Amino acid sequence: MKEYKTSIDKVDDDIVSEAIRVMADGGVILYPTDTVYGLGANIFDSKAVRRVFEIKNRSYLKPLSILVSDVASVDLVAKLTSSQREIINNCLPGPYTFILNKRDIVLRDITGGLRNVGVRVPDCELACRLASIFPITTTSANLSDDEVLSNPKEILEQLGCEVDLVIDAGDLKSSKSSSVIDLTGLEPKVLRR
Repeated sequence: MKEYKTSIDKVDDDIVSEAIRVMADGGVILYPTDTVYGLGANIFDSKAVRRVFEIKNRSYLKPLSILVSDVASVDLVAKLTSSQREIINNCLPGPYTFILNKRDIVLRDITGGLRNVGVRVPDCELACRLASIFPITTTSANLSDDEVLSNPKEILEQLGCEVDLVIDAGDLKSSKSSSVIDLTGLEPKVLRR
């Protein structure tokens, strides 16, 4: 396991490049966001995506969300109406996950067979840069239904396994996951605050 210490406010190009290389080779990383630490894998690598489920001990029927590098990249993985686009443009980047109609490019492994997908653009340049080549998974780095921790060392102890690369930005200010807002209905619906 490779471990790199950095600051949440600093983007080290070498660390970002190495993390992208690890994910391109099928690896899973632990990385900071504007909310909590996440587990990242290339969304187009079904084996790596399944490994994220295994690390979290998460049901394959519970979908993972996707992190894209910027608001314009949401279109890569989701179909947007003009009203959805307006909401997203007003809220992202930020601590929100929006549920949207997925594009066919999104693997069934990510969505648990659902037609929708959660998409994030965090207010964290480091996290967004990790998705600059391909979208990545973004799910809190904890065992499913267990406490969300804010320190990488404690997170790894809780998970009880090694990921391939850790970007350690120390304790994060937040221990709350992003708010989840479903935009697939007639009106936006808050699923998690």
